Amino acid sequence: MGATHVTVTIRNPAEPHRTWEGLFLVDTGATDCLAPRKHLEAIGLAPRIQRVYGLADGSEIRMDVTVAEVEFMGDLTGVAIVMGDDDAEPLLGVTALESVGIEVDPVNQTLKRMPYVRLRGLRPRA
Repeated sequence: MGATHVTVTIRNPAEPHRTWEGLFLVDTGATDCLAPRKHLEAIGLAPRIQRVYGLADGSEIRMDVTVAEVEFMGDLTGVAIVMGDDDAEPLLGVTALESVGIEVDPVNQTLKRMPYVRLRGLRPRA
């Protein structure tokens, strides 16, 4: 599949007026989002935890992670965001995509909204 990009706004949930907007690569191989640390810190976000991530070459790396609101394609969700190097390409991971009901169309290399967000564990009301 070719590269698919989408404009994303990252928002500090404690101070919603503090935002950063960037062009993110949609990465279906990534669970979490990633954004340059300098932009996250500029809107008041700080590391909350560290998490070990597996990279494409099989190596592992421990990275700082924060929590933020992510807005794209007219929808909003809260997600973990890896605090990448200052020159890192921003990535939009599958957790953010699935949480708002967006999937990747690999044929057209576009994002499309599903008719609903999946919630399989809930039983219908009688």
